[in-house]
Amino acid sequence: MSASPPDLDQVAAALRQVSRGLAALADAISGASQHPEEARYLAVMAEWGRRGLTRDESSRLFRKHGFSPQAAGGWVKGDWLEVRDDGRRYLSDRSLQWLADPEADDEQ
Repeated sequence: MSASPPDLDQVAAALRQVSRGLAALADAISGASQHPEEARYLAVMAEWGRRGLTRDESSRLFRKHGFSPQAAGGWVKGDWLEVRDDGRRYLSDRSLQWLADPEADDEQ
């Protein structure tokens, strides 16, 4: 039995992760002072918005931005995500506030 070819979405996600890794390495070498991981958090939250996502949808979104799908558990524990009675995942009020003003959570 031969292995099936990889899904193109999986290949694209893997390439994004590689490119982010190379960008982080370039930032480290050049001494860049920006926080690329923070930018990724903001990108996930901005794309997520106020809509509820299924487990699969949230996993795809995390992968798209270079995070492991399992990171969602940490986001829930950290009060950045909540799972509601409908089984969908939503950004918490804390996330929505931080999305509106990333400096706000630093002050808490």
